[in-house]
Amino acid sequence: MSAASGWQARALHTVAGLTRFRYLKFGLVGASGTVVNIAVLYLCHEYLFQSIEGPQGKPWASLAVAIAVATANNFTWNRLWTWADRVQAQREASVVSEDVRAPHLGVQLLKYALASWFGIALQYALTLWLAHLMHYMLANVIAIVIASVSNFLANDRWTFRKS
Repeated sequence: MSAASGWQARALHTVAGLTRFRYLKFGLVGASGTVVNIAVLYLCHEYLFQSIEGPQGKPWASLAVAIAVATANNFTWNRLWTWADRVQAQREASVVSEDVRAPHLGVQLLKYALASWFGIALQYALTLWLAHLMHYMLANVIAIVIASVSNFLANDRWTFRKS
């Protein structure tokens, strides 16, 4: 093994480690989003929308509100922590060059929401389907875990991609 290939192998190993660390951060943010999601789902299903859903009804409206609030929570923390280095690099690049502009918060939120759409749709559909087989709260947690992988990949490669 030459010195160049050894250096390249170490560099690739470091990049892979950073990617894993970023996914760990994404997972921790996702865990906080899960807590937010479950809390909002419970409050809406048991109190806010009780009259339209009933105690045995499907949590249609409650689930939609819970997903929206959790998505806003996750976007905020992912932007401030998980991909903070890329957001900062985009800001610095926009100061140096007028051709490269850091995305405005609203544009980035829209990209985050679009990138997460498949995961959100998957979570929503899986929760409703699994709720026929188990308690709606457990069904929701299982659906969140499954959807998290697609959310990470889409947001890492599009919303917060390297400039």
